[in-house]
Amino acid sequence: MFRKLTSRSIVAAISGLLALLLLVSPVNAQSWEPRKVTANLKGSGATFPNPLYQTWIAVYKNVNPGVVISYQSVGSGQGQTDFVRYLTDFGGTDSVVSDARIKAEAPDTLHVPTVLGAVVPTYNLGGVTAQLRFSPETLSAIYLGKITNWNDSALAADNPGVTLPKRKITVVYRSDGSGTTSIWTDYLAKVSTDWKTNIGSGTTVRWPVGIGAPGNAGVTSSVLRTDGAIGYVELVYALANKLPVPLVKNPAGNFVAPTLENVSAAAAGVELPVDLRVSITNAKGAKSYPISAFTYILVHQQTYTDLGKAQALTDFIYWGLTEGQGGALRLGYSPLPDAVRKKSIEQLRKIVVNGEKAFDGPVK
Repeated sequence: MFRKLTSRSIVAAISGLLALLLLVSPVNAQSWEPRKVTANLKGSGATFPNPLYQTWIAVYKNVNPGVVISYQSVGSGQGQTDFVRYLTDFGGTDSVVSDARIKAEAPDTLHVPTVLGAVVPTYNLGGVTAQLRFSPETLSAIYLGKITNWNDSALAADNPGVTLPKRKITVVYRSDGSGTTSIWTDYLAKVSTDWKTNIGSGTTVRWPVGIGAPGNAGVTSSVLRTDGAIGYVELVYALANKLPVPLVKNPAGNFVAPTLENVSAAAAGVELPVDLRVSITNAKGAKSYPISAFTYILVHQQTYTDLGKAQALTDFIYWGLTEGQGGALRLGYSPLPDAVRKKSIEQLRKIVVNGEKAFDGPVK
């Protein structure tokens, strides 16, 4: 019987350790302290960074007890909707808000990258103990329904020396509006003309085959209980539930693992636009893991009305971008490259409430 580890159990296991690790955080901001304000902050969105955000919230409660923060992992699509409708103070998303939506619903939206993460294909294939390898051609063909059995010749070619069983492949996908899906389909659209033309990319798509499950946790659970299943989840969910993490072939022709180094390599050569909205899937580079992404917190630049809440929110995010980056490492996320992290801090410095800056902390 499988024991499914949830975001809550991951947080419980690591929050105490993180409190100690923050003393030796890779980004030392000890010259700065959060303002002692009292506020209740509400956020919702991506499940991708949920283990990290819940850990940050748990530890930050000890740093600034007057600030109460909640974050509901409802998926990036719902998180964006909650944010633009002002149902929350901040949003979490792995997919950037579209130009059209920003213009129509939330023109003062700012994207603040918080960490890097990897989306991984993961599977349940009883009797196979070798670490499998997937080329972009086989991954796209599986999700298009063109490869339906594990012993298909294309999979065999990816995995020389591995005896693959004659077993039906059960494809699992996200049934909710999902930033993880946006990353996954963005990748498939880049590596498969068929996928780009017929399916496309986004937080939701019309899946040609498979069964749906809500959230990273739901996909993980479906894969765990279905022999022959394949799904896509954020790396920490696969690791926490002891699911296999295969190698994926990158544009350089190398089969690479989603290590911290390889995820960071995917971001290294990307030139960020001014608004920081960018895709880094299928990035060039010998080590780059091809299904990597930034995850973002969404904030408003000039439509907050409560200065104290805006100060509490910007202080919390700044703390996550400095002291909290040590927790990202321990949870399997890659900390932001220093140049990107500083640009994230600059986003916070743009926020104003009734003409008064909400945050003026150091960019360091």
